[in-house]
Amino acid sequence: MAHAERARLAEELAGLDEEQWGRETLCGEWTVEEVVAHLTAAASLGRLRWLRSVAGARFDFDVHNARRLAECRGGTPAETLARFRAVITSTTAASGHTAAWLGEVVVHGQDIRRPLGLSGEPAIEATTEVARFFASRDFTVPGRSISKGLRLEATDGPFRAGDGPLVSGPTIALTMAMAGRDAYCADLSGPGVATLRERIANA
Repeated sequence: MAHAERARLAEELAGLDEEQWGRETLCGEWTVEEVVAHLTAAASLGRLRWLRSVAGARFDFDVHNARRLAECRGGTPAETLARFRAVITSTTAASGHTAAWLGEVVVHGQDIRRPLGLSGEPAIEATTEVARFFASRDFTVPGRSISKGLRLEATDGPFRAGDGPLVSGPTIALTMAMAGRDAYCADLSGPGVATLRERIANA
């Protein structure tokens, strides 16, 4: 599924112009090109290299991510895309939590698509796996903390998790909200949405 989602995103990226590559995304201050370079880095670092990189950054993950991003960014957007295409079928990852690394491309793909108005979305099967992982633990994102005490129900797939005030909507919107993307709360409904927004703001 990770390979399929990388390939899906790469095809959409191939149609971007220079201005779009420089646009801001939902991922903090990173541009589209920087997010793509980050995805390349995530698929290029095994556990030992990842640990060395984090230790070299004195466990400052912002520094670690910035260094690896710069390493994987090309001299032009076309080169950055070519480097991303080269890792589409990579099985390299920093840990054995496969759903977490599937989550990298699912979440960051939407970080890119939403600001650009692109209509593509991950497959529901992939998004469901990531949603289940995010709801079960705090790992790459604080998904469990954000959703604790809420009942999440997808309106387009089988995902269900938790108990409490209801939050319902598309699986991708629930997934992105658990990843801390407030913009996706607009796609959700139910009495638990206000709590979800507050937790995202304080995450």
